[in-house]
Amino acid sequence: MIMQVAVGIDIGGTNTEFALIDRKGTVLDKGKLNTRDYRKPEDFVEALFREIGMIAHKQGNTVSITGYGIGAPMGNINRGTIEHPAGLPWTGIIPVGELFSKYTTLPVYVTNDANAAAVGEMIYGGARGMKNFVVITLGTGLGGGLIVNGKLVYGANGFAGELGHTSVRPGSSNRECGCGRKGCLETYVSATGIKRTLLKIMADSVLDSELRNLSFNELDSVKIYDAANRGDKIATEAFNHTGRMLGFKLADLVATVNPEAIFLFGGLSLAGEMIFRPARETMEEQLLSVYKGKVKLLPSQLNAQNAAVMGAGSLIWAIEEI
Repeated sequence: MIMQVAVGIDIGGTNTEFALIDRKGTVLDKGKLNTRDYRKPEDFVEALFREIGMIAHKQGNTVSITGYGIGAPMGNINRGTIEHPAGLPWTGIIPVGELFSKYTTLPVYVTNDANAAAVGEMIYGGARGMKNFVVITLGTGLGGGLIVNGKLVYGANGFAGELGHTSVRPGSSNRECGCGRKGCLETYVSATGIKRTLLKIMADSVLDSELRNLSFNELDSVKIYDAANRGDKIATEAFNHTGRMLGFKLADLVATVNPEAIFLFGGLSLAGEMIFRPARETMEEQLLSVYKGKVKLLPSQLNAQNAAVMGAGSLIWAIEEI
């Protein structure tokens, strides 16, 4: 019996991961490309199809590809494009769907990585059975996928849910964001944001820290987490500050879309209670009384190793419903 599989593709600024995924969410095989090896998106898509063909060939005649789901920064499902993405090696409007059509007549769906994560959570993860929830992706930046009344919210232009580019500290003196604005949430709540926060706390504090001996390029969110886990007070305060800022914004989000649950997804969420506790406490403090105690803040229940490609691949199974 031939098994139907989706190809899930997660296009990142450094690496692009892809996988063959069945309807149950089983990853049959996967691969990876260095995104930055390809100066032209045309060359990238050609190489991607070649690599996907190789892993599909290894399955012999046991699988049939049903379609391609793609998660990418600033992916627009309405147009099948990636538009002015921060962090990718290409600029402008990239017609991903059109480029894919040179190699396949199967369905190709492109959306941003947070929307893909939200669909993946609904199909394979902790949001199964939920009709109103939000997925917040905490990686290099911060994104949001909104499910309202069982439907993914895309908005008029396909870019709804860009919570990372709402302001938490507007003003010319605040942190510059890759989008060109200042004071965006993702400059504070993200893997890069917590690094900036730690350096600011470190500059203003005389407390000792094991991280003081690291150069800017050596420092990352994993090292901050490890230091906090060992009791480093500056690293711990960086997580507390990051979580509190997230909690403030989540309280605003609850007032806007009234979700049953909010799922945190991505690298920074793997810090567990170090970020969940201050975020949860601050969100509860700031919620309107009608929402208090009613909104769950939960970790994604997608397999962490394959979560991004599972989310992208789930678009193929869910697109007609969402």
